[in-house]
Amino acid sequence: MSASAEFAGKKIVLLAGPGESTDILFHALDAEFGVHRIIVETPVSQKQLLKRRAEKLGWPTVLGQIAFKLLISGPLGRTSQPRLRELKQAHHLNDQPLPADRTISVSSVNAPECIAKLQELNPDVVVVNGTRIIAKRVLTSVPCPFVNTHAGITPLYRGVHGGYWALANDDAAHCGVSVHLVDAGIDTGGIIAQALIEPGPADNFTTYPLLQLIAGLPLLKDAVRAALAGTIQLRPAPEGQSRLWSHPTWAEYRANRQRNGTR
Repeated sequence: MSASAEFAGKKIVLLAGPGESTDILFHALDAEFGVHRIIVETPVSQKQLLKRRAEKLGWPTVLGQIAFKLLISGPLGRTSQPRLRELKQAHHLNDQPLPADRTISVSSVNAPECIAKLQELNPDVVVVNGTRIIAKRVLTSVPCPFVNTHAGITPLYRGVHGGYWALANDDAAHCGVSVHLVDAGIDTGGIIAQALIEPGPADNFTTYPLLQLIAGLPLLKDAVRAALAGTIQLRPAPEGQSRLWSHPTWAEYRANRQRNGTR
């Protein structure tokens, strides 16, 4: 662990779901500041996730999303491995597993055990990545900011796959990433910083999130630095309609591909 002398004694806690983006984000922050602890929640089961999604969107849409995953995003992910490796190498991203001696497992970010652990750790900033929606009781359990990197320009592209949906909507001017404070809504917290990405011919649905993470990491580091110094400043939200986006269906992806070439 290496920590900036400027923030010696300050505690950064990462509150996250398991996954490669969490690994990359941890190592980037740890090299810059030193991360005190990582609290990792157990993901919602696939069965429960699909059931909840069907209650909101209906089974026809969910079945279309499953078809997209099986027939399009899965194969795209496999053929895009060389591009993903290229991006990680070019930007010196470390995707090694989290250190076991600093990782704490909880059943959910909203479980009493998570609140108890946060209060015990008493962090100066909590960095969030890839968790379920965090309840207000958790956000108010410790007197520090919760900061998240969102793969989309909020509030226009809340939810998931914000980069893809911006391109699918011919809205490259809002294809990017946001760093924001976390509130009890879905990607509705105050905006700290935003940046755009410019996907190339080798990029597609499965590489956009990594491009967004690469663009977001410098913003996140600045936000953490400001949080530790107590100098976070919020910026106005971009103009436009706030909308919550979900996973594309097979039919939506094919229609967007035929209409404007979005991959």
